[in-house]
Amino acid sequence: MNRPIIPSISLVLMLLFVSCQSPKKEEKKGYVSAELIDSSFVLPEVRPFAQAHASTLVHVSGKNFLVAWFGGTKEKHNDVGIWLTKGDGKTWSEPVEVAKIREVPHWNPVLFKDKNDDIILFFKVGSEIAIWETWYIKSSDEGATWSAPQELVAGDKGGRGPVRNKPIVLSDGTWVAGASNEEGVWRPFVDLSKDQGKTWEHNGYLKVDIDSLGGEGMIQPTLWESEPGHVHMLLRTSGGYIYRSDSKDFGKTWSDPYKTSLPNPNSGIDLVKLTDQNLYLLYNPDNSNWGSRAALNLGLSTDNGKTWTDLVKLENGKEGDEYSYPAIIQWDNHIAMTYTWNRSNIAFKHFKINNN
Repeated sequence: MNRPIIPSISLVLMLLFVSCQSPKKEEKKGYVSAELIDSSFVLPEVRPFAQAHASTLVHVSGKNFLVAWFGGTKEKHNDVGIWLTKGDGKTWSEPVEVAKIREVPHWNPVLFKDKNDDIILFFKVGSEIAIWETWYIKSSDEGATWSAPQELVAGDKGGRGPVRNKPIVLSDGTWVAGASNEEGVWRPFVDLSKDQGKTWEHNGYLKVDIDSLGGEGMIQPTLWESEPGHVHMLLRTSGGYIYRSDSKDFGKTWSDPYKTSLPNPNSGIDLVKLTDQNLYLLYNPDNSNWGSRAALNLGLSTDNGKTWTDLVKLENGKEGDEYSYPAIIQWDNHIAMTYTWNRSNIAFKHFKINNN
């Protein structure tokens, strides 16, 4: 008669221990890291203006970028124009003023590359935000030369097209620009173009509950498409937090904006969706209206913006410092960004995103 094989107690414990262990590689599955490639200041020590703000950038080819901003004595001064430089992330050309329609303040340039690799530079013109005009110039030679300025929507006041952040191109080819109006209550909307920017359709303001929000309202949407026709925006607000709205019909109609967990001191934000489907957001982590812009973070969401973690703390300054109005772009598994550095310079950073 065969006796049953009874394993020793030590062997049983050893097998249980091994079975409960997960391979080290599995523990790190889905881990995202940002590898710094380049970090520099865009402007030289000696420059022909006192202040620089509201930068924008575009990746033109290879290692080359264009960066634009508004520069002059101070925001709202009549000598403020739109300036531009080209560089590889390490060194930059001397800044050149590329747009000055007339002797009134210019504002909020936005660089955008279309499917033909033409570069469009949108910007605002006007002594007050409520009467902004939107103008644009185009370049077919990576910013070496530019077309004559044209008004985006002739005669329109208050701003059309992209108010501060880059447009996105949806899966059906529609261009969507995050826009807003600051006459009275700040109100966001999107401008839609079905013909590659030739004409634009203002599709109506989103609902702003100013009584519950407090302060001025909400402006400057940053956009992404999660799946065909499903478009989303995050919004700068006066309510201490970033708000969100969603569309299921290619940006034609939008949900009422709702509060997220992300703080916002009434300062500009911008994001991109990378090929890994994750979202990368630049924001100031303070939750008081007109609060601190002394810290600037790169946030990461792996669930379409439902939850966020901080991937990189880009700046953590002292009281009175300003690191604001960020812009971010993506290509392949790379992101690059610019932002205002104490109104005296424009900071540039380039990261490679690694997914393990």
